[in-house]
Amino acid sequence: MKNLKRKVLGLVAVVVVVAVGAVAVPWIYINLVKQDAPEALTLDSAVATTLEPAVSTTVAPEVGASALDGQWPVVNESVVGYRVQEVIVGQSTEGVGRTSAVEGSLTIVGDEVTSAKFTVDMTSLKSDSTRRDRQVNTRILDTSAFPTATFALKKPIKLTPEAIDGGVLSVKTTGTLTLRGVTRDIDFTLNARLVENVIEVNGSILLVFADWSIPDPSISAIVVEDRGQLEFLIRFSR
Repeated sequence: MKNLKRKVLGLVAVVVVVAVGAVAVPWIYINLVKQDAPEALTLDSAVATTLEPAVSTTVAPEVGASALDGQWPVVNESVVGYRVQEVIVGQSTEGVGRTSAVEGSLTIVGDEVTSAKFTVDMTSLKSDSTRRDRQVNTRILDTSAFPTATFALKKPIKLTPEAIDGGVLSVKTTGTLTLRGVTRDIDFTLNARLVENVIEVNGSILLVFADWSIPDPSISAIVVEDRGQLEFLIRFSR
């Protein structure tokens, strides 16, 4: 009887240790080991430009919109990425992946942005977890079949005098996004400003995964919400 009692107590101890470990290990990883997710991209998080301005550090009001006419290519400091909410064995955290492999341009005629298009190399998305990156590249985004995502502005954007003078322009607009082989029109709000001959465009787009044929990202003990944010801070310069 004593032996049986010892075996039962031993089994209970093992179960308790396993249960505590199942909670403690994720807590330790998220709170003590895992890097904090980077803050959301904003205009304030734009890096200082190293490009020399054509004339002065700002565009004077008297110059007018015509001084901005032409094509503005994307520069290297641009960032595009995703942000998703994850729960690892009851512990909430965020998964964030980003890339600067962005190409494209916008065109200004008079006081309007008449067109804008950029392409993102989705194979280059990186997060703080190689395991997450493997899942994103294979099962989730299938970047071998769909290596790029593209966005094109659907209608012109009117520039205000304040925006031409370097102030922040906040505007609701529409564009066409192609992601994982799915093309859809999307409405969203973007913020833009002109700083030292560089146009910075920032915003985020809520994506419901099912709308883009993205399978449930959840695996085993990691539960991911059924939607996430597509974040961007695109910088254009002549």
